[in-house]
Amino acid sequence: MSTTTMSTTTPTPPLPPSRGPNPAQSAPTNLPKGRRRSSSIHIQQTPYQQPHHTAKIGPQRTSKVSQKLKILPSPADQDEESGRDVYSQVTRIKDTTARRDAERLGKAERTHLPRVTAYATANAYKMENMMKFLKSRQTSRGTAPKQFDECIYTPFSYTYEARLREREQQQQQQQGQGQGQSEDLIDLGDSVGPLDVVENHGDAVGIDGNEVGMDEQDDRSLFNFVMAQNRSVESSEVFLFQYGVVVVWGMSVKDEKRFLKDIAKFESEKLGEEDVQVENFNYYVTSSYQPRIYNDFITLKDGGNYMIKLSISHAIAQSVKISLFEDLVDNTIEDTKSIPQDVATTGKVNMSRRDIMKHIGELFILRININLQGSVLDSPELMWAEPQLDPVYQAARSYLEINQRVSLLNQRLDVIGDLLQMLKEQMSHSQGEHLEWIVIVLIAAEILVAVINVVVDLLAGSD
Repeated sequence: MSTTTMSTTTPTPPLPPSRGPNPAQSAPTNLPKGRRRSSSIHIQQTPYQQPHHTAKIGPQRTSKVSQKLKILPSPADQDEESGRDVYSQVTRIKDTTARRDAERLGKAERTHLPRVTAYATANAYKMENMMKFLKSRQTSRGTAPKQFDECIYTPFSYTYEARLREREQQQQQQQGQGQGQSEDLIDLGDSVGPLDVVENHGDAVGIDGNEVGMDEQDDRSLFNFVMAQNRSVESSEVFLFQYGVVVVWGMSVKDEKRFLKDIAKFESEKLGEEDVQVENFNYYVTSSYQPRIYNDFITLKDGGNYMIKLSISHAIAQSVKISLFEDLVDNTIEDTKSIPQDVATTGKVNMSRRDIMKHIGELFILRININLQGSVLDSPELMWAEPQLDPVYQAARSYLEINQRVSLLNQRLDVIGDLLQMLKEQMSHSQGEHLEWIVIVLIAAEILVAVINVVVDLLAGSD
């Protein structure tokens, strides 16, 4: 087992400041103080192609719709509560800031937040060619690729060149301005905020001096919080996994589709458009409370720590790959569900031995991909080399219910396997009976020939 250790420091490619509303990572610090007060409690490989497909249901996990809360431990933060203290608070939490933020941010508001999207587009990626491609885009896309065993990480931005030129223009303008003019400039954005919250009162005071009710205060604060995500854009990041999954942080939908087209040439055994699996999340950065995942809403303390994102991305990539297996199993069930009914109605198996063996082979391929591909189910090698990241990975894996989903997949495959094995045994038994009848007919024919010979001999002797 390789124990290659990569530095956990944040890469610092030269990126200009952002001016556009592109969704990406951010560090909002303007969350209302009223909300901060309520957040003092912390909680912590070859899949076969089916001939036809049913409607996709999506990831078969309850956390997609049940508003499940999962804490992401902070391995480097020694000032936080211990794991035992944090988990002991889970049962006492009634209405935390994290829950309110996730609940108040509906689908319309979440479109303003940075995205985390995972795509399963192929059976595998050609990692060597992918690395060469990313290295060739350092000046045009701001890439700085690093490989962690079966994963490649890199920043990636389609606006990198434009922002670089913008920064150069700003530097030239600053150099051309006089020192006296620079000293007279006043930054009103730092001195006046859009809303000042009174720490010890239920109401807030706006910049016009009028009191603002709590509901209006929360709505304004939520709006300011959401819009802050778009004002502090640096660079999106991508994590490419050898088993055909890419996890994208901070790209717009348009840029995600563009990126998928760029890497399509590195796909091995590309999936059909109807087979591509997608997982969608949103995230933001805040120091108000402990990192967590709630209602597919990821909260981070350090948006620049790509190792934390790597740990979470490993779990998300495994989840979206399992979604592909779930889809394949659903198709297999759809293809075989009529067999027991036919047997019960007619007492016959309307399948050839060849078709049964093909289904059994496809079933074994699924089992091999699910249970024997270490990259999909086991903890990544990185977690052995960087053990401080394992709690974050395990927390994300638990939220995505990977173990439960794999167990359910194996149970469903066992049922299908038992059915196909029964059909195989029935076909073997029928073939044995057929051979027995052939032997009986041959013996009867031999007896008949012998009788005819005896009769002929007797008739010849009597003459």
